[in-house]
Amino acid sequence: MSKPQPEEYVPFYATYINKIGDGDIIDILTKQHTEVDALLKAIPAGKALYAYAEGKWTIKQVIGHLIDTERIMAYRLLRFARNDSSALMGFEQDDYITHSHFNEMDMHDLIDELFYIRKANLYLFKSLNAEEKTRGGLANGNPVTVNALLYIIAGHIDHHIQILKERYL
Repeated sequence: MSKPQPEEYVPFYATYINKIGDGDIIDILTKQHTEVDALLKAIPAGKALYAYAEGKWTIKQVIGHLIDTERIMAYRLLRFARNDSSALMGFEQDDYITHSHFNEMDMHDLIDELFYIRKANLYLFKSLNAEEKTRGGLANGNPVTVNALLYIIAGHIDHHIQILKERYL
């Protein structure tokens, strides 16, 4: 399946979707999986609590945010792929960080958690057929398709990895 069309998502997600090049999205997600794991494992332990400015997330919190978002987006994808058209609530990322304890967790555990969540999600993503990818629903009051969610998941990780490289490492 090709990149989602603008009617498959709201403009906010274009930033993430446009980060993803052409090619099979499952291959892109699979390659990203190993690249992100290697990058995160190369971060020195002493930088785990580093934030590039006051009020910004630490590296551990960024990884925690990636974990939370991957779970939420994959849940949305699953519901819509299974033809569940119930509207899904949004989430406030800053509230999730405020009410987490990522900074107290072991950095390697966070990296492993992200790795295994993506590994499990890849089984789901690979199982989707063309019809399931066209299905969609409302998330946070906005329409989105399964296909768009695949690209959003990939683009979201790319977005934060770029920020990590530019501002943290």
